[in-house]
Amino acid sequence: MKKRFCLIYVLALTTVYMPGCRKKTPKEPEVKPEVKEAIPMSANEEAFGQTPDGRQVVLYTLINSNGLKARITNYGAILVSLEVPDRTGRLADVTLGFDSLDGYLKGPPYHPYFGATVGRYANRIGKAQFTLDGVVYKLATNDGENHLHGGIKGFDKVVWKAEDVRAESQKALLKMSYISEDGEEGYPGNMACTVTYTLTKDNELKISYEAETDKATILNLTNHSYFNLAGQGTGDILGHELTLNADKYTPVDEGLIPTGEIKIVTDSPMDFTSSMSIGSRIKQVEGGYDHNYVLNSGGGVLALCAEVYEPTSGRVMTIHTTEPGVQLYTGNFLDGTLKGKSGRVYKQHYAFCLETQHFPDSPNKPNFPTVVLQPGQKYRSETVYKFSTR
Repeated sequence: MKKRFCLIYVLALTTVYMPGCRKKTPKEPEVKPEVKEAIPMSANEEAFGQTPDGRQVVLYTLINSNGLKARITNYGAILVSLEVPDRTGRLADVTLGFDSLDGYLKGPPYHPYFGATVGRYANRIGKAQFTLDGVVYKLATNDGENHLHGGIKGFDKVVWKAEDVRAESQKALLKMSYISEDGEEGYPGNMACTVTYTLTKDNELKISYEAETDKATILNLTNHSYFNLAGQGTGDILGHELTLNADKYTPVDEGLIPTGEIKIVTDSPMDFTSSMSIGSRIKQVEGGYDHNYVLNSGGGVLALCAEVYEPTSGRVMTIHTTEPGVQLYTGNFLDGTLKGKSGRVYKQHYAFCLETQHFPDSPNKPNFPTVVLQPGQKYRSETVYKFSTR
């Protein structure tokens, strides 16, 4: 009896304590990490009022998967606002403008081309005339004795036709078109042009232009957004740090018309080849910066143009363009009489512009890159604004 009892006892211990005989516990369910659903790209539209002649104006909103938001109206193909995150993720509108169509309808000098698509010829043409194929074309004098940004009723004051509005997985876009008739504002040729705003998932705002004409003409298109990377109406931009990929610029006369000279920026307050605050030498430039820079790329290919950094918010804007030049303008004529979005007052130097372009007065300067568009040719231009933080 004793032997059998011991054997049973040993077997019982083996069953309880032997690893291979241990009772298995139910396996706990695997906890998978939470996957946040990406915010989809979106494109929508809403009424924005009507022009005095009864034409309906629409406001389009493009939003990317990071929350960056661009609002564009078909009146003047104007970029009305651009909301960009700072280093903490807080969004702020970094462009000057108006909350309603009424502000844009008033026109210059009240509305100094905020966010507008300007043409047919952006910037100035000296003495408001040019000669093409032996014919002298006289234009409107809307800047002293000179012609500025397309004239009395340039592309910034017409209603564009929306051709395409859509959102895809990688981008949201708005494409608009306008036909400028032969003789409009003094320019020759019937010209069909398009502008496309594309917002990408990589926080890029791309602005692309295309145009064709049935008669030799001149063309120079740009966007005239006024930027303040700290937020519109929050103060001046003198502390913004600017780098320009330009070793040269085009000096101007008292009317801001290029003299024809192309000058090196070295050892002058025009030098932004390395990062400098905009305000560090602005007092050495009479009237402030309003000058065309000759980009080192020479134009024709998409290349680095500029980088701007705002230390308080950490926002960085990098610009690439196919254009040969860029106009640096520091809001010199803003004088505190304008009330913009959210009722904010825009004072001198409360914004800067970097208008990618061909050089001012190129039709009258044979040594400047040509701006002539011939029948059968297609004009193409692209500028990309990319936003990040540091």
